[in-house]
Amino acid sequence: MIRVEAGMSTARFVKLIDMPERTWRRWQAKAKQQQPPKGPWPQPARDAARDLVTKHALAKPAWGHRKIWAMTRHDGHRVSQATVLRLLRDDGLILPSEYQKQRRELAKDRKAAFAQNPTGPNQVWQLDFSEFETTTGGTWRIAGCRDWFSKLEYPFHVSPTANQYDAIAAIELALADYEAMFGHPLVDKCEVDPDTGEVLPVVTIVTDNGGPFRSLNFELFIMRHPELRHVRTRVKSPGQNGSRERGFGTLKYERLFLDEIPDALTLIERAEDYRTEYNAERPHEAIAWNRPMEVHLGLADPTTPTFEREQILPTT
Repeated sequence: MIRVEAGMSTARFVKLIDMPERTWRRWQAKAKQQQPPKGPWPQPARDAARDLVTKHALAKPAWGHRKIWAMTRHDGHRVSQATVLRLLRDDGLILPSEYQKQRRELAKDRKAAFAQNPTGPNQVWQLDFSEFETTTGGTWRIAGCRDWFSKLEYPFHVSPTANQYDAIAAIELALADYEAMFGHPLVDKCEVDPDTGEVLPVVTIVTDNGGPFRSLNFELFIMRHPELRHVRTRVKSPGQNGSRERGFGTLKYERLFLDEIPDALTLIERAEDYRTEYNAERPHEAIAWNRPMEVHLGLADPTTPTFEREQILPTT
């Protein structure tokens, strides 16, 4: 206590009492071993959220702590991201920090393939192929359109090939899903230029420069659909179609890579289960932790979380 009250260093203190510093350190270590460790300290924030956070973490082991936090907030429990992260670390439920490093590098600012950023859903659809090898059924290609604004995934087209006909089939699935969702075909949204009488396209299909998208049949298909316009990204610039590529990466990491997939039928089932969960349940960080279907239908703003509610403090 003398040393602490005097603000004296250990070296000066042991010199004052004529004791070797090593002896003092040895006595100090023995005294610390005999004392019970401090804590555990109360953790009211973690204890209050533990059951809910653990439930979501066990149900979705491939999700990071921010998505678990968003699900907890959607359930009505107010908790911080840091508390959820500490809770998951305590229970050994958090993924390694390197899990999404590569995808975060791809998520840096990129130059868009279109002149202006979309201001609403069904303005830009991004289309591409992704390859997946099953254990006994060979290699299959997944094609699908993804809405750039709402991040909504349209139905996937799974085929052993990745040619012009598969690309056309993927767009046809998206058009059919749009009609089933909104009750009318996409062409009904087209406006007519009053000067020329030309039907103005509604959706821009963004693809890379792969062979299927440079084929004559694909261009003829776009021409026969006045509601569509086709834009290809710059050569050797895959980042311009980054949202579509990250969507395929999420599909593989959160569903396809979890265990072995024997054949194409299982692959189609897993991909469709993921698409349903992704659109309607999984919170998305790029749209303020809302669900893609909510943003796509105009039920949520992509810049404001729906779980944020005005809090009225009690008056004194």
